Amino acid sequence: MSSSSAVVPAGTASDAVHQLTVLLYSDDIATRDAVRLGVGRRPAKDVEIVSWRECATPAAVVEAVDKEHYDLLILDGEAAKFGGLGLCRQLKNEVFNCPPVLVLTGRPSDGWLAVWSQCDAAVPHPIDPLTIGAAIADLVRRGADD
Repeated sequence: MSSSSAVVPAGTASDAVHQLTVLLYSDDIATRDAVRLGVGRRPAKDVEIVSWRECATPAAVVEAVDKEHYDLLILDGEAAKFGGLGLCRQLKNEVFNCPPVLVLTGRPSDGWLAVWSQCDAAVPHPIDPLTIGAAIADLVRRGADD
């Protein structure tokens, strides 16, 4: 874990903030913008996004994950040609200590695809700021408890 992304163990200080570096993948800039704007800088009182890395291709995601540390990956399952669901499965099977992955699915009924992808959480399109913020906060808190 890098020094800029300290995850504070649960139960230490009531005002502890989990600082995250996030990689966001979608081939659609409008989707990337919707996610960043929906999540904002503070998706929860105890969660702060300190940096975003945006990728538009699967190859860029694989390279970034190989070279840098991220606390969370957000992958668009609806990306053209090579979606985030297949990419998630690849990363979970090939990257040692793969960070938690949140996938964006096409609709709520795509839950079975999210399970197949081995993702840690799934949120359906269209992006709802409250839903995605809650999912991110839940993933971070679960990681802090491990």
